[in-house]
Amino acid sequence: MNTPNTPNTPTDTPDTPMEPSTDPADIRLVVLDMAGTTVADGGLVERAFEAAAAELGVEPGSAEHTEHLAYVRATMGESKISVFRHLFGDEDRARRANTAFEKAYGDLVGAGLVAPVPGAREAVEELTGSGRTVVLTTGFARVTRDAILDALGWRDLVPLTLCPADAGGRGRPYPDMVLEAFVRTKAAQDVRQVAVAGDTSYDVLSGVRAGAGLVVGVRTGAHGDAEFAAAGATHVLDSVAGLPALLARPAGER
Repeated sequence: MNTPNTPNTPTDTPDTPMEPSTDPADIRLVVLDMAGTTVADGGLVERAFEAAAAELGVEPGSAEHTEHLAYVRATMGESKISVFRHLFGDEDRARRANTAFEKAYGDLVGAGLVAPVPGAREAVEELTGSGRTVVLTTGFARVTRDAILDALGWRDLVPLTLCPADAGGRGRPYPDMVLEAFVRTKAAQDVRQVAVAGDTSYDVLSGVRAGAGLVVGVRTGAHGDAEFAAAGATHVLDSVAGLPALLARPAGER
């Protein structure tokens, strides 16, 4: 079994927020994370991890369990199967853990334990109403993504939702889901006309690596300002609800 270490993060990411490369008014495509950004799940990831740990025989309260949970917290936003591959080593054990996690998370969603982040739906509708295209992305598997969309009644909220499997299998911090949204929607002519927003450094880093013009960290989830700055965020907001106002600001105003 692999011992979890500090999550793998690049050493060449900026220590301070980078300057936006795009006038906010020019943004045509907005890529938003789900859990922690547009969806409030009240810590269900950690609760579902308990089921995954139990499936692999990791005892609650043990040093191993504590180390694993710390890694799960630090890597919020990353594809869950990637997290379990790191924690449990071989592919079979990782898939067993991932299956247990997805089932547990889906059961919690089915029990009504998720809700929209306040103002999130309204923000999406305002962005859409302004002529922009909005795409939702997640590090969860398709079945979990769909359970969340069904629970919130969001199936028709946006034209496209993506999970790692929809982008060739690689989730955050790779740029693949952002680029997949760019290619599939054809909503923007240049990646600099894309805005990416999420609650983790992995969301931010995926946007930076995709070349997005605006990359926004939001304070409603796993990570905070220091992590966002280190990953290269152009802006930090209290909530995704503030994104329409940000995109309406004059160029150069932070």
